[in-house]
Amino acid sequence: MQQIATSVQSTRNDPQPAPAPKDSCIIPRDPDFELYDNVGRDADQIQAARYNLATDNDLKRWARRDARAFRDAHPLPDQPWAAPHLGPYLDALTAAQTPAEIDAVTDHVLDAAEPALRALSTYLVAAARWKQENRDAATGSPSHLLMTAASRALSALALADEAGLNRLRAAYDPAPAPTAPTNASRGATASLPPTPPSTGPATRR
Repeated sequence: MQQIATSVQSTRNDPQPAPAPKDSCIIPRDPDFELYDNVGRDADQIQAARYNLATDNDLKRWARRDARAFRDAHPLPDQPWAAPHLGPYLDALTAAQTPAEIDAVTDHVLDAAEPALRALSTYLVAAARWKQENRDAATGSPSHLLMTAASRALSALALADEAGLNRLRAAYDPAPAPTAPTNASRGATASLPPTPPSTGPATRR
């Protein structure tokens, strides 16, 4: 009997696991999942351990592992798209002295970048439509985010073009400055009778 009592008392004194958050559910873990601790871990891993979640790097690592056979069957180029050499553009931009000159440089850059941005937008739209997930896609869903990214890839061109047009309009076609009222119009305004006080809202019929 004394041994049983000692065992029960020892169990009560042992640290108990923290209760699960309200409305939480136990999700099956990937066999490769390791619960991170504070030893040798970065901030993302420590934060993920607090909620027993996988980090973004975990997700990418598992996806690369599970897509290895697919990548072998569908080889993709490993080299990134060739980036343009910006030296001539930046040199010309530094030398530009007028709105017309800076617009000439910017237009040239946008024309050069447009094919790559349109290709990126086309792919993002295709990814958003994968298995028709774009139908009735909720805000924040993968399909919705991909469609948004596709639109923003092209909106960069539109915004840059709008900035150039605004600069040119300010230089070549500025808005006329407001004119001060003439004495006649001031006198006519002064001779008008005062506005009668409001009697409150009209009665609804």
